[in-house]
Amino acid sequence: MGIYHQKKILITGGTGTIGNHLIKQLLQDDPQVIRIFSRDEYKQYEMGIQFTEHASKLRFLIGDVRDQERLIRAMKDIDYVFHLAAMKHVPFCEYNPFEAVQTNIIGTQNVIQAAIHNNVKKVLFTSTDKAISPTNTYGATKLTGERLISSAESQKGSTQTIFSAVRFGNVMGSRGSVIPLFKKQILNGERITITDPNMLRYMMTPSQAIHLILKANDIANGGEIFVLKMPVVKIGDLANAIDELMQEKYDLPTKVDIKYIGLRPGEKRFEELMTMDERLIADEQDDMYIIPPIFKASSILAHEELIDLSMVPVTQDVIKTWLMQENLV
Repeated sequence: MGIYHQKKILITGGTGTIGNHLIKQLLQDDPQVIRIFSRDEYKQYEMGIQFTEHASKLRFLIGDVRDQERLIRAMKDIDYVFHLAAMKHVPFCEYNPFEAVQTNIIGTQNVIQAAIHNNVKKVLFTSTDKAISPTNTYGATKLTGERLISSAESQKGSTQTIFSAVRFGNVMGSRGSVIPLFKKQILNGERITITDPNMLRYMMTPSQAIHLILKANDIANGGEIFVLKMPVVKIGDLANAIDELMQEKYDLPTKVDIKYIGLRPGEKRFEELMTMDERLIADEQDDMYIIPPIFKASSILAHEELIDLSMVPVTQDVIKTWLMQENLV
């Protein structure tokens, strides 16, 4: 039996792609209840239909992480919290920066306060590689969220809640990502729109994301940031791999054209997994890096050399294999 057997779990933003996969995995541990906390009633309705056979285990709570009182009520008697709720789309955060602040920063602080109030066992926050040297509002708010989670360890008083974070790259096939967009454009006979074919992105499959979340939460002692070792994908290669698979699957007549549209506001050509300072103190494991809490980092002996994060893109054949294994195309 896993650590979630007969435990009570709350997932903020639980109707998204990661939440969906996480619920499937958690149900295998036979928890007492999983509360899905989000503000979109229609997505909750759809998820309720999807998980009809597990209806007795799921509770759907309408609410917003901006509302601390609602969070306090939602977390009553909860053992574990997975904080997935966020504004995630870079252009929308750029055009609506204070909305991103209210959800990604104030919302995260509300989750922290509600967890402390209810003496939750563990809270896991999901961050992004865009939090490193951020050039956009989304990354800046997620960086602040990481700092709030890490500092909560030194500010929680006698409460036993353990706070930690995971830092994601791009999750393949997630809602609003490029894979569903490319597929739609190909099926409609439209040109694939690419910002920059040489743009590099750290990518992970949904299965890898869930593995990171659950392993990190299991071993967290408080204040750490867990970073999965992720492959690097060139966006142009990803588009070509999807196009080839779609041609084979749907017997389409010709390859579609590609239209280059340039970077959107706030986007970077290359992302980073860790800062230079983090690379000197992180603990490297087989499948992830563990960055110590910021208030303990100064007492940790630095490595003689930086952890190697060489960005060597995987091949199109490897990308195609992932897409097929995860049924993303």
